[in-house]
Amino acid sequence: MDRNTILFNSPETKDGEQKTTEDILRTVYNALEEKGYNAIDQMVGYILSGDPSYITGHNNARNLIRHIERDDLVEELLRNFLKK
Repeated sequence: MDRNTILFNSPETKDGEQKTTEDILRTVYNALEEKGYNAIDQMVGYILSGDPSYITGHNNARNLIRHIERDDLVEELLRNFLKK
């Protein structure tokens, strides 16, 4: 069994840049909308429960949102909402 530490990298855009939290949220939102879900309700369900089944696998949205810690996500949403 390999006991080496595995390096985890954040998702990248097509041009090799790191995706921002905003990029990821927009991608997830758009994927949910494309599949006909109420994107806000689904994302709130995920944030409150941590259950990734609230997020569609369409366009890799489920995998992408799991790259963001939920507490960091809530913190960033509050900062954006309060403009702090």
